[in-house]
Amino acid sequence: MKKIRVLGIILKRTKADRILSGFLIFLFAAALIIQIVEPDINRYVDALWYCYAVISTAGFGDVVAVTFIGKVCSVLLTIYSMFVLAIVTGVVVNFYSQVVEMHSKEALTPLMDQLEHLPELSKEELEAISQKIKKLR
Repeated sequence: MKKIRVLGIILKRTKADRILSGFLIFLFAAALIIQIVEPDINRYVDALWYCYAVISTAGFGDVVAVTFIGKVCSVLLTIYSMFVLAIVTGVVVNFYSQVVEMHSKEALTPLMDQLEHLPELSKEELEAISQKIKKLR
């Protein structure tokens, strides 16, 4: 549950939640259009199931789009889902990379300050720096 909350925070900070929201709106609209135009899909939940099969690229084959509009919606839904997946994944990975970089800089700053003043340090302080460097390896 905590990971989902963190993901939500990341998506909000990077404004990727808008991309995801737009995708969900498009998904439900595409399901509605498919339900209306496809003769074999009579219920909205069946249209959502079809959209899931299209998005996941599983293509179960239990329901197939036969009309031109249904096929166009299916293609657009597939392309849109690939873009959203790529963007959201990229945003999350980039965010975590920046967090890791910040933490490593914060950890190295005091050590770098001490290294700049080596001649002024006592033997005990030099030994402590040596131990820190050994732990970093």
